[in-house]
Amino acid sequence: MRRLSSLREEVERWNTLAQRVQDTLELSELGDESLEAELTTETAALEREIGQLEFRLLLSGPHDRSDAILAIHAGAGGTDAQDWAEMLLRMYLRWAEAGGYEADVVDRLHGEEAGVKRVMITVSGPYAYGYLRAERGVHRLVRLSPFDAAHRRHTSFTLVEVWPDLGDEISVTIDPHDLQIDTFRASSAGGQHMQKNETAVRITHVPTGIVVSCQNERSQTQNRETAMRVLRARLIELEEEKRRVEIAELKGEHVDARWSNQIRSYVLHPYQMVKDHRTDYETGNVQAVLDGRLDNLMEAYLRSTMGNGEPGNGR
Repeated sequence: MRRLSSLREEVERWNTLAQRVQDTLELSELGDESLEAELTTETAALEREIGQLEFRLLLSGPHDRSDAILAIHAGAGGTDAQDWAEMLLRMYLRWAEAGGYEADVVDRLHGEEAGVKRVMITVSGPYAYGYLRAERGVHRLVRLSPFDAAHRRHTSFTLVEVWPDLGDEISVTIDPHDLQIDTFRASSAGGQHMQKNETAVRITHVPTGIVVSCQNERSQTQNRETAMRVLRARLIELEEEKRRVEIAELKGEHVDARWSNQIRSYVLHPYQMVKDHRTDYETGNVQAVLDGRLDNLMEAYLRSTMGNGEPGNGR
């Protein structure tokens, strides 16, 4: 029923757009100069919307319409990497807000001095996973470190992981005996307890070693439900990754480990540039990117995947 509702909304959007185009054409045929400003504004709006819908034709993967779960892990670079992880969190939250998505932080482990060691968010809305899968991989930051007394240039790395949040769309069997469930007190920066009760939940899937934690909900039950949702998504992604590796091996293709696959560099010193190494797309407006204006980078990557066998290719 969710799938049917989503398809109905999409068809209705195309039909509405087609009617607006027809109405605009009919107005233009009247030759009324007083309507010129209105026609110009409407034509520009139609071009933008048609461009957006055309781009979504690229998002034809099996899960591209789904909500997304995004995790950020600070890597090499110490405090700078943890601060970089928090900068990326802000970037994705800004992107979600600008795109009309609902984004919620479900787990966060603060750094000792600044930033976060890891953070996980859920992003809900049409094609959230389709867009955000373009962000999966290692993000590199080069800047003058605010944590270095000598103010030297530092390079730090952060890993971004993305999974589709499929809810109940795909069945996956999780044996309760395979789960180790721990509860603890949710904490904020500096280790201060937010509450006295043990509402935070950590679930370990023993056979795979996957660990999921959630501490941002008010009750232990809510945190457990969210953690199980994330665990299901990760197990589904794990199975699909195994199939992709098997297919790649049969094809004789080389499969790189994600952590070593640096996808994008953000350079703040000695010059300003963001470059995606997969597509060679680059921009000098680093601040705009860090403020969440990611669509051009995402689009360049998604267009580059057309015809190369990656999931989500346009047809």
